Amino acid sequence: MNIVILEDEQPAYNRLVKLLKEQVADLNILAHFDSITDAKHWFDNNDNPDIIIMDIHLADGSAFELFKELNITSPVIFTTAYDQYAIEAFKTSGIAYLLKPIKKEELALALNKLEQLSPTQQTALDPKKILESIQEPKYKTRFLVRFGDTIKTIPITDIAYFFSENKATFARTHSERTYPMDNNLDTLEQIVDPEDFFRVNRQYIISLNAITDMKTHSKARVIVKLKPEVKEPPIVSSERSASFKLWLAGELRN
Repeated sequence: MNIVILEDEQPAYNRLVKLLKEQVADLNILAHFDSITDAKHWFDNNDNPDIIIMDIHLADGSAFELFKELNITSPVIFTTAYDQYAIEAFKTSGIAYLLKPIKKEELALALNKLEQLSPTQQTALDPKKILESIQEPKYKTRFLVRFGDTIKTIPITDIAYFFSENKATFARTHSERTYPMDNNLDTLEQIVDPEDFFRVNRQYIISLNAITDMKTHSKARVIVKLKPEVKEPPIVSSERSASFKLWLAGELRN
């Protein structure tokens, strides 16, 4: 099976390849791109693969731009960080959508679905309709938290950062209050606005407004000082440092 992958986050790409290797015996990844420009050049000069797996938003634009300029006839599996309810309408359209982080079982269902489609069904994609129908993600504006017998709502603008500790997840506010969260960091990463929050490592998702200072560290990593302060300032992992700098500059597309 010849596959082309469009994914601009290296950890997400690595996970996808791992899952594909577990499920596709004759896997052949023809190409991997993190930008629309490079992908367009490849499709201009190569035949369509058996399957394309593409993230909706890449570093330099929307993956749907490819459909506007190229005659792509391959079946497509889209991956997205959109809220699950926003993509519900597409589940019966014959196009597979996988919500990030991708689950092994959902990828298996998508691959099985594509195998069952006839060649005519596989190529009967209408990118214009997809583009018209796609909804912008709706990010959380407030959270409901519970501590003891108290229930409280916290506006997202009050939160400086989310962090994990001892297998639990917490929100720390700008007013230096800490609240337990029902969602883990993987889920929170998908439901907070990526223009305002960034997952710097396994332990922290930080708000842009919480950053007070940054310093370079070994292996291109960055130490981030936050307010409210933490005992050990988080370090942006090496695989996220490039995206982190784009995020700081307002150039990162989710």
